[in-house]
Amino acid sequence: MATAEAFVPTTPLRSGRTRTARVPRGRLDVLTAGLLGLITVVALAAPLLAPHGPLDTVGTPTSLPGTEGFLLGSDSVGRDILSRVLYGLRSSWLAALAVVAIGVLVGGLIGLIAGARGGWVDNVLMRVTDAFLALPAPVVAIAVVAALGPGLFHTLLALSIVWWPFYARILRGEVRALAARPHVEAARLAGAGPVRIAVKHLLPGAVPAAVVTASLDLGTLVLTLAGLSFLGLGQSAPAPELGADAARNLSYLLQDWWIPVMPGIAVALLSLAANVAGDGIRNLMSNR
Repeated sequence: MATAEAFVPTTPLRSGRTRTARVPRGRLDVLTAGLLGLITVVALAAPLLAPHGPLDTVGTPTSLPGTEGFLLGSDSVGRDILSRVLYGLRSSWLAALAVVAIGVLVGGLIGLIAGARGGWVDNVLMRVTDAFLALPAPVVAIAVVAALGPGLFHTLLALSIVWWPFYARILRGEVRALAARPHVEAARLAGAGPVRIAVKHLLPGAVPAAVVTASLDLGTLVLTLAGLSFLGLGQSAPAPELGADAARNLSYLLQDWWIPVMPGIAVALLSLAANVAGDGIRNLMSNR
């Protein structure tokens, strides 16, 4: 079967003509999907990559990017912005991964049980899921964090409460579709129990949908976490957080623009990379 190909800029030949360099589409999808691993490695290695500690005053305040050894400049008290961005990226990315993991585990389990059992069990679990879906997720998350107090753990808890229903709905739909397949019916006729059918025949088929949904959710979660910290609902100062650093330094936007802008650019690039990687994973899963 012919493989779809993505075109990249042409390269000149010695004769003056041009030829088109081609990258196989499957390889391009693998490269983009690998961005998730690359971001995770950078996040975990932030203490090794950062030139300084995120709280260390190491130079002249408000130094321009590229001066005095500060690649992204320094903030109002002389802290290295690059170091704070790396630590903030670490916090945001690992928090997004944690929320996605909780959502997949809780929502996936509920969706698997509802789809596999059917009947009144399905009705009860889906009505509970619908009740959570009916709530305005951002407002609920803000309310939970405001009630419990600012902090990374409380933010993760708030987002986990409102994030799992999406996975429950998606996994339930996948499981219901798989339950009607001939091989599942054959397993029932062979005497397989409901637990064996769910674990061996239904769950493996629903995993790709969960993986694709989770990978596409990471970019949204990064923006949501940055938004909550921008509103002051993340870790307390002077902890490095991308949204909080942008919010705390807004007063410097006109004179020392790089102080609030650099964390904002980091959020945008992190979300963009997560979305691109999610698209790559979706393409890889759809071609299986």
